[in-house]
Amino acid sequence: MRFMVIVKANQDTEAGKMPTTDMLAAMGKFNEEMAKAGVIEAGEGLHPTVKGARVKYASGAAGVMRGPFNLTSDLISGFWLIKTASLDEAISWMKRAPFAPGSEVEIRQVFSAEDFGEALTPELLEQDARTRAHAAKK
Repeated sequence: MRFMVIVKANQDTEAGKMPTTDMLAAMGKFNEEMAKAGVIEAGEGLHPTVKGARVKYASGAAGVMRGPFNLTSDLISGFWLIKTASLDEAISWMKRAPFAPGSEVEIRQVFSAEDFGEALTPELLEQDARTRAHAAKK
């Protein structure tokens, strides 16, 4: 099973405060442990929302709002994509993440092709495979 671990933003991340060398070392060690266990697929930090934008879709043209955005529980500062046997295993890994008290992550399962049932036709599966192969070449 694949999971996205969403790292919630806070005042420091929204202010653009960078992690200390000690925090980077601890996070690097944690990521290395996940890599050795074959768990991590990707993981990145994100710039503050001041450098971002939101696109809102309505009938007609899409609207754009540039950051910064108000600090709310829906803002994120980073993510991991991990592969574990279960949600419980994903939770177990994330309980070991070297975050400061008050930090928060959200763990969400990523859909797989089987989840879409008959709606995902052989033609759509083939299209998805072509898209992924093309993206892998970049």
